[in-house]
Amino acid sequence: MKVYAGMDPRLPLADVPAHARRIESLGYDGLHVAETIHDPFMVSLLAVQATTSLTVRTAVALAFTRSPMLTALSAWDLSVISGGRFHLGLGSQIRQNIQERYGMPWAEPVGRMRDYVAAVEACFSRFASGEVLDHVGPHYQLTRLQAYFNPGPGPEVSLPPIYLGGVNPRICQLAGEVADGFVTHPTNSSPRYLETSCLPHLLTGLAASGRERSSLELVVGTQVITGHDANALDQERERQRRLFAFLYSTPAYAPTLELYGWGHLTTELRTVVREDAWDRLEQLVTNDLLDTLLPTGRIDELAEVLLDRFSNLADGILLSVPSDPELDAGLKHAIAQLKDGAT
Repeated sequence: MKVYAGMDPRLPLADVPAHARRIESLGYDGLHVAETIHDPFMVSLLAVQATTSLTVRTAVALAFTRSPMLTALSAWDLSVISGGRFHLGLGSQIRQNIQERYGMPWAEPVGRMRDYVAAVEACFSRFASGEVLDHVGPHYQLTRLQAYFNPGPGPEVSLPPIYLGGVNPRICQLAGEVADGFVTHPTNSSPRYLETSCLPHLLTGLAASGRERSSLELVVGTQVITGHDANALDQERERQRRLFAFLYSTPAYAPTLELYGWGHLTTELRTVVREDAWDRLEQLVTNDLLDTLLPTGRIDELAEVLLDRFSNLADGILLSVPSDPELDAGLKHAIAQLKDGAT
């Protein structure tokens, strides 16, 4: 199993190189760069420049806030400067964020993402070959790329693999059809979700495109509760409880709660977040709920917990780096165990 690290979205840009080097030294296969308050391509550039072997993947960059050409140019440059260590992860985000936070138009996301991926791939192909660009789809038309504006041709450049991230069945199926990998959202990474929804739809998409399961990497983006001892676990559980409430207050992320019979919580959590009524949180996000949905274990037993939960379902896992560097020795051992697939 491959192991990927995340990054605190509020990490100052000046601290990104040191964070990336720490991740590489711990034995991680790669770093996931989310899009929150920093441009993910800028963060990715800082990370690839600071490392020599680490894969750096946007997980995910927002597709519908950028033209496919601009995304393709950024990904191409990152692939060149990293020697092929950059992966392009794309996601749609929810309507309100696209329209109200970014001021961009909204359209049906799955069909639009299919066209977006095809447009980006057309750009990559023309960058490499120097041939005429001619992508005409239902949402994007790219038919002009003079030689002066082509960063290639460069057949020696590794075309960045394209990963998709998302939740609903149709985006899973689309990933099976057109993507090199799929990254699950933290709110939809439980074994039950993977077994009953995500994997079946990925397999449907793979079959539709005539591909085998081995041609797509499934990365589980789960939240994890860990620490040195019981006291540290309790502290981390409280931190994750608040994050859990914020994430699951979004209706689009409700499928896992519904699978376990907790679908009613979405509306209640929205009220907690909207009214800043965090004193109600422990009544809604109980320890039983957290223990069911979030892998929990001391750092010395974490690999066993994760392998037992995911080894037969996923090809990779997101294991966030604890803020406490005293956990690094135990974390490095856990990463090695996960990569070996044995404890």
